[in-house]
Amino acid sequence: MSSGVEHADQDERDLEAELESATAGHVGIPVDAICVGCRQTRVKRANPEEMGQHPQVDPTTLEAEDLTSFKHVCHRCEEATWWNPVAVLTGLVELERGE
Repeated sequence: MSSGVEHADQDERDLEAELESATAGHVGIPVDAICVGCRQTRVKRANPEEMGQHPQVDPTTLEAEDLTSFKHVCHRCEEATWWNPVAVLTGLVELERGE
């Protein structure tokens, strides 16, 4: 499921603030992902290659089902863990592009 900035779960998360946080990472496509360790859902950045995609893919054309799990730090688990993408945050991609 692709998602815009308006995507939020029952906790009314601020996805833009999560993306700006250092815990999201600094490079890559913004995705909403679930840590396989503690099951928390957070915005993370991952390079397309880490998620089984071509490096030059347009992120606005991707669906979460197209992506593979990727490794990223989980600050709750206090280690690098696997994250499963649940949504490509196309609204955040477009916001960063100035669209």
